[in-house]
Amino acid sequence: MNSRLVNIINGLIATALLMVFIIGLAKSIAEGFAGFEGALPFIVIVAFVLSLVIYDFYDQCIRRRKK
Repeated sequence: MNSRLVNIINGLIATALLMVFIIGLAKSIAEGFAGFEGALPFIVIVAFVLSLVIYDFYDQCIRRRKK
């Protein structure tokens, strides 16, 4: 395997694990004591952070850089 393919596979696994953890955390907060209204600021932050994670995965693993 070449290095780029290994980076893509590792990046996908890490991104997926982080997304599952963070979305599960937001879901448990929204369904629990805080309710949806109390968890809304956290959900907005989670959406922003996950968009940054996805962009970083694309930037580091997928996009080909000009050399």
